[in-house]
Amino acid sequence: MAEVIFTPENFEEEVLKSDIPVMVDFYADWCGPCKMMMPVVESLAEEYEGKVKIGKIDSDEAGELAQKYGIMSIPNFLFFKNGEKVDNLIGAVSEDALAEKLDSLL
Repeated sequence: MAEVIFTPENFEEEVLKSDIPVMVDFYADWCGPCKMMMPVVESLAEEYEGKVKIGKIDSDEAGELAQKYGIMSIPNFLFFKNGEKVDNLIGAVSEDALAEKLDSLL
């Protein structure tokens, strides 16, 4: 199992109640930079499997959550630990930049 597909329905269970840190990729199908980031996110999901839960959520389908977490531009990567948002990165970023954030959660 690589990346998780988060939805408004499973967000609380999968993200806020997760016993390991979580990275949520807010994306949209129409977003070019989001598409560019998909292989990077998938690669990190495999690399951090069991240590950090990594997944994505369609910001168009999860408008309320996007609003709650102040998502103004995508891709937007939110980092959660113990149910709290602890960090975020906005835009197409390097795999190293994401890995650095993930390592800081461990």
